[in-house]
Amino acid sequence: MSSVKLIQKNKKAFFNYEIIEELEVGISLVGTEVKSVREGKCSFSDSYIVPKNGSLMLIGFLIQPYTHGNIFNHKTDRTRRLLAHKMEIKKFTRKVNERGFTIVPLEIYLKGNLVKMKIALARGKNVRDKKEAIKERDMNRDTRRQLRELNSY
Repeated sequence: MSSVKLIQKNKKAFFNYEIIEELEVGISLVGTEVKSVREGKCSFSDSYIVPKNGSLMLIGFLIQPYTHGNIFNHKTDRTRRLLAHKMEIKKFTRKVNERGFTIVPLEIYLKGNLVKMKIALARGKNVRDKKEAIKERDMNRDTRRQLRELNSY
């Protein structure tokens, strides 16, 4: 049994997209990138995944340079290849091309000593859906606050 340590979660993806299907993939990284990810120095800022030549490419995912690195440190915003089974890649590619879905990264974590990423097939939300999500979140927060105040008496 390998332990899973969550490094970072893409909260913006859950707000902007309706998640249809999830998949766990590996990431092709160089040594200093792995060390930097272990320190938690990565960012999902506007990252997305594109199927290209029978593989999935992660674009816009920033991994900061390793603090103890030297002149051979990695570039922060390079395109990285995601590692998945060929049939899973074909399935996701087909759905992106036919139905207009988007593939977004959801979270990055360590599974044992490997860096893994959870990606998802997603459909963009409308502005109305986003407003409803905000309203529902605010209502839940208010009810939790009121329950906490009632229980404190």
